[in-house]
Amino acid sequence: MLHIINKSPFENSTLDSCLRVAKGGDILLIEDAIYASVSGGAFESKIREAIGKFKVYALQPDVEARGLSGRVMEGVTAVGYDVFVDLVATNENCQSWL
Repeated sequence: MLHIINKSPFENSTLDSCLRVAKGGDILLIEDAIYASVSGGAFESKIREAIGKFKVYALQPDVEARGLSGRVMEGVTAVGYDVFVDLVATNENCQSWL
């Protein structure tokens, strides 16, 4: 399953909800959710723990739009829209966490 999170972890609990409920699969951080992927950030420990259970991705255009290029933590894969489409196509189900 692909879990798509778009809300900032500073303003919304969707990341926490996903990590608490989801049983595995892929996580794609888009829009303001990419703040969770910042190395040395407030959510680094949660994402590091999640990497053991999920494959975690951050949408590179959103990383760049927020001035965070080069700050995505190790273990999180920055991807373009082409890989976003591939993730949607290859995962049997997609869950957008709103």
